[in-house]
Amino acid sequence: MTSKRGLFGSSLARKYWMALTGLFLITFLVIHLVGNLTIVLGTADDFNAYAAFMTSFPPIKIISYLLYASILLHAVDGIVLARQNSAARPVGYGEYRGSANSGWASRNMALLGIFTLLFLLVHMKSFWFEMHFGSLPLDANGNKDLFGITVAAFEQVWYTAFYVVAMVSLGFHLWHGVESAFQTMGWTHPTYTPVVQIAGRTLAVVLCGAFAMIPLYVLISPNI
Repeated sequence: MTSKRGLFGSSLARKYWMALTGLFLITFLVIHLVGNLTIVLGTADDFNAYAAFMTSFPPIKIISYLLYASILLHAVDGIVLARQNSAARPVGYGEYRGSANSGWASRNMALLGIFTLLFLLVHMKSFWFEMHFGSLPLDANGNKDLFGITVAAFEQVWYTAFYVVAMVSLGFHLWHGVESAFQTMGWTHPTYTPVVQIAGRTLAVVLCGAFAMIPLYVLISPNI
């Protein structure tokens, strides 16, 4: 039997890359959510100060480059694995019942990941690119007014709808992904694995639900 190799070597190596980069990206999402919640719980100046810190503090900038690389590696790795799994799946059976052995999120991880990547590209063009290269006005503290363009984007129904759908997609991705990452790394135990499953699914719902709530709040709130 020949071993399939590609960008990351063996299929097992690619699965480790998927698990590690995925767990790193979850950490980033938690930090990103804390900052984004200042849109709802803080002021425009608070959000602009957070954005300025995240784009100017040297250690954070270094981590951000690692983040960009992780997103790319995670996306490419997932596509390669999906193609390999598809090519290796036996064909010719009279009936295929994927739901008998796996959930919908598990069977559609590649599709969910591709849609999430598309969202990230649009999202980074709308905010990250403008923050780094756009000519944004300054607030009273001398920070770029990212709050202004963020609110303007979320006041558009189509963008908020796209954002919310993307968060639902990401939620399904995390629903299966957290448990899968722990299994790949070998961090399983008859006692702890059910806890990890519940914690991962709870994280998916709370994290993505909170992200989705922010643009909806901006859209319907008359005070922003």
